[in-house]
Amino acid sequence: MTNLESYLANYTETDWLAALDELLPCIHEVDKNAIQIWFRFYPLSLKRFIDAAEDREATLHGLAMQGVFELKDQIDTSHHFLYGHRYWKTVKAAIEAEAAVFTDQKHDLKEEVKQIGILVAEKLKVERSLVNAIVLVGLMTLNQVGLEAFNAATGEVEKPSGIMTKSPDAIVAERAKDDSQGVFGFLKTVNKKFSVTYTAANSSGKFPLLNEQEITAASANDRSQDWQSLDSRCWEGPVPVECTAASCGTCWVGVLGGQEKMTEVGRRERRAMKVFGYNQTDDATPFMRLACQARAMGNVTLVIPPWNAVFGKKVYNNIEEVELEPNTTSAKALRETIASATTGE
Repeated sequence: MTNLESYLANYTETDWLAALDELLPCIHEVDKNAIQIWFRFYPLSLKRFIDAAEDREATLHGLAMQGVFELKDQIDTSHHFLYGHRYWKTVKAAIEAEAAVFTDQKHDLKEEVKQIGILVAEKLKVERSLVNAIVLVGLMTLNQVGLEAFNAATGEVEKPSGIMTKSPDAIVAERAKDDSQGVFGFLKTVNKKFSVTYTAANSSGKFPLLNEQEITAASANDRSQDWQSLDSRCWEGPVPVECTAASCGTCWVGVLGGQEKMTEVGRRERRAMKVFGYNQTDDATPFMRLACQARAMGNVTLVIPPWNAVFGKKVYNNIEEVELEPNTTSAKALRETIASATTGE
């Protein structure tokens, strides 16, 4: 293990999130939500819990794990929804170079990110605020996969497309807009229609949403393709769903833009997010949501994680008992697994 790997391994998930919070003022608005979402999608505590297990497969089953969780399988792609994704190859090379010379074990994590960010920004001739988030991603990825796997990845990424081809400020502005309701739209009190823009590991696109409609309900109306061929968790539409009652954790999403246009978190969603371990903030309209509980009153931009699980009790010990209410046959079948995942045994 290199000095840099040993240094990074000293930090807990709490330490990383504290460093991220301190760095937020140094990160462009286009990636502020994105980087916080990424750290929720790839929690260090869960990774270490799984690595420490004597029986890996039994542990994954006990966590009701579905999908692709580990970063080693997506070193060059996990950050596809960050604006800084386009700088990944340069960031990766800078971190590899840093690993070869790093010696200062007492260096502050925040300052380490800034130092690498300065070098990357100078090389690319871009603002530092545009690279700090992807540098954080790079260092945490190295921390979770090790230098050998990190080096083995090609660093190649797809060129930006769609809205991501625009400038950072233009992307922020575009995410804030709502669909036009017509010449007399301001007079409408019902039948307003908006759009949900989404990106996932294997797909991206947009689907319509009625005013105050639940995200999963709107997603289910999109029958444009065989969604399960892209993600086995997608029974209806591009957003994975199982129970529609905050009982399975399948439909968790990150909100890249428009979180203020979503309904406030209710008691059921708040508790369920703790059960699942998804580290939702205490904000009334946070950037991590359950799509079956959140309704939108305007355009929103979402990112869909490639996995879901139930790990709040076992990893964070943050709940006392289970209060989940599956309302479908398949969700009821999942209840025993989820109950086991929340016992802490």
